[in-house]
Amino acid sequence: MLSDIQTPSDIKQLDFDQLQQLADEIREFLIESINKTGGHLGSNLGTIELTLALHYVFNTPEDSFVWDVGHQAYAHKVLTGRKEMMSTLRQKDGLSGFTKRSESEHDAFGAGHSSTSISAALGFALANKINIKNNTAIAIIGDGALTGGMAFEAMNHAGDADANLLIVLNDNDMSISKNVGALNKYLTRLISGKVYSTMKSTSLNLLKGLPRLQEFAKRSEEHLKGMILPGTLFEELGIDYFGPIDGHDLPTLIKTLQNLKNQPKPRLLHIITTKGRGLEMAEKDPIKFHGIAPPSSSSNSFPSYSQVFGRWLCDKAASSDRLVAITPAMCEGSGMVEFSTSYPERYFDVAIAEQHAVTLAGGMAIQGLKPVVAIYSTFLQRGYDQFIHDIALQNLNVIFAIDRAGLVGADGSTHAGVFDLSFLRCIPNVVIMAPSSSLEMYEQLNTAYSLDGPVCIRFPRGKSEIESYVTDTIQEIGKANVVREGFDVAILSFGTTLSQALKAGEILDATVVDMRFVKPLDKELISELAKSHKKLISIEDNVVSGGAGSAVAEFIHSTQLNIALNIIGLPDEFGEHGSQEELYELYGLTTDNIVKCARGE
Repeated sequence: MLSDIQTPSDIKQLDFDQLQQLADEIREFLIESINKTGGHLGSNLGTIELTLALHYVFNTPEDSFVWDVGHQAYAHKVLTGRKEMMSTLRQKDGLSGFTKRSESEHDAFGAGHSSTSISAALGFALANKINIKNNTAIAIIGDGALTGGMAFEAMNHAGDADANLLIVLNDNDMSISKNVGALNKYLTRLISGKVYSTMKSTSLNLLKGLPRLQEFAKRSEEHLKGMILPGTLFEELGIDYFGPIDGHDLPTLIKTLQNLKNQPKPRLLHIITTKGRGLEMAEKDPIKFHGIAPPSSSSNSFPSYSQVFGRWLCDKAASSDRLVAITPAMCEGSGMVEFSTSYPERYFDVAIAEQHAVTLAGGMAIQGLKPVVAIYSTFLQRGYDQFIHDIALQNLNVIFAIDRAGLVGADGSTHAGVFDLSFLRCIPNVVIMAPSSSLEMYEQLNTAYSLDGPVCIRFPRGKSEIESYVTDTIQEIGKANVVREGFDVAILSFGTTLSQALKAGEILDATVVDMRFVKPLDKELISELAKSHKKLISIEDNVVSGGAGSAVAEFIHSTQLNIALNIIGLPDEFGEHGSQEELYELYGLTTDNIVKCARGE
């Protein structure tokens, strides 16, 4: 049946049995397709029936689907004319792994980060109201994303707004890692609302003609909620709550959505789904199968930077009882599994709450602990205000292990960590390091632990070809490492572009420097190089605007050094998705481009 589906309207004439057959075919198609391209597997297998039901009942793009994060919208892509392009998923010039407005009119809102859908969908709903349109705005949000504070800010507003907003809570008891926190416990305690909903609707019909009893009934209703449900969170916020219902039961899903379709006020439908539905190994291990990589010919056993960080955490914790580690729901991705099991009393997963993670670390630091916040570069953006006001302004002793810095590859622009040097470098009191290898990273983590004040270490996704990296070495603050002596040209490498710089240095017979520190810069060395060389070239995997090369340029200008400087970095634009190697080539972070800059080509 799937070959005959080109647009969402093609499914509207199908009966329930045909829809279930189509769901099964989509599930088989996605398993086969994602195994070839890589991508988010478990979340997409869990939302197939929901996607079919939504498209069966509603009409996009007039009705707006806002998928939180967007990594569970593959079936949506298949149903909206992109099935033939699924073989290009997450590849250069191919489909994005998330929703993207420029890709399809059916992608109402671009996504990539979590907890944004209710805010955006409420914006659609309020605009529809102003424009006198009877379209429905639908936010599809997971129980993991619901732990993000922005979701609650949006619900707080939605409950006070008479707008046609439907929130679908896709509850699979998972985010990327296992869900934690009180909200997750609340959701898992919720019993089926069938008894309560039936009693409520029946009572309202009976009492329509008995106004004197309505006030009594209202008080009784609240009391009944308290007895039957473990809480009334959503309704207390002014959002009508329905469910929970089976998110894989297509007939029930469709009938419920039809009943909720055109109501003039915010309402929430709570559905229960299974992450990895239909693939036994994904159902049994949803964390492992949250996202899978495409087949690879590479078999090297070098540790990833994340694994090196996890090793350092455990090593340092063994010798220091002050160390605590904080993650916003990225235990596995940040290499913290061993630490979490070895030192559970010093491990804090705060769920998808980056702002809270940063300020929590500040409070711990004031009380004499040494917090390490493990956070992806792209997610640290969400805690920027807290970083400035709650950490840097108070000069607190917090280490930020900034993972996935630079070009991350297939996840594309929403996950690329290419702004952190620019937005961190301008903040007082902060030390910023960029290791060129896993050994350098281990040394810099040691260094960070020895310092007072906020320290940032940014490192990329991937591996460096070093097996032995554990060391007690501490680096001198603000001192670079000259790794090759040469003539005329000096190449200043920030971070893991060092290998490209060294190859260029061999070709040019140039000096090559592993700068190590973005802040403070090794100004003394730069001054010496400016006097003994004819040209400086800086290279980094951050945007040029405000990055490490900009710091070098500012120093040269302020001291009126007579030296030419070429800055190689990322352009002033949001990037593409593709492999890391393809993106390095695309943006000129290559040996060839360094050589061309040196020769003025």
